[in-house]
Amino acid sequence: MGNPAGADDLVQETLKRALIHIGKGRQVRNLRSYLLTILHNVRMDQIRKEKNHGQQVPLDEAMTVAEPAAQPHRLEYNRLLAALSELSEDQRAVLLLAGLEGRKYREVAEILGQPIGTVMSRLNRGRAALRRRLDDEAPAQAAETAYGKRDKPVRRRHAR
Repeated sequence: MGNPAGADDLVQETLKRALIHIGKGRQVRNLRSYLLTILHNVRMDQIRKEKNHGQQVPLDEAMTVAEPAAQPHRLEYNRLLAALSELSEDQRAVLLLAGLEGRKYREVAEILGQPIGTVMSRLNRGRAALRRRLDDEAPAQAAETAYGKRDKPVRRRHAR
């Protein structure tokens, strides 16, 4: 079972079922074999129940089982994809080969059939453009959440 409380519950349920069936006038030839069969059947019922309903977890342990929401990561991923799609094909290819796949500059140059200097230049420009696009989106999103759908906060004039 893996825990004493679960084992106690299993034994208690086994004895309860045995007493119910013996109380109905059934004859038992080998008590040990009879109890082990019931124990096995009770455990199989528990496994099926856990499979259908999930395993019960105490409330204080449930907080450690929870996983963080995936939405923020998905939003960042979508922002990155959108920013990558705005880059030129040449810059995107170099960024993906060097940044995502981790290839060396010489390998990237061979794959794309470009001089290594061109690859390094496109990588530098692509990174800068990607950084600009991602940085430009962040303040706009922060302003939207803080001030509704307006692009800029409303400035209030103070009475003098």
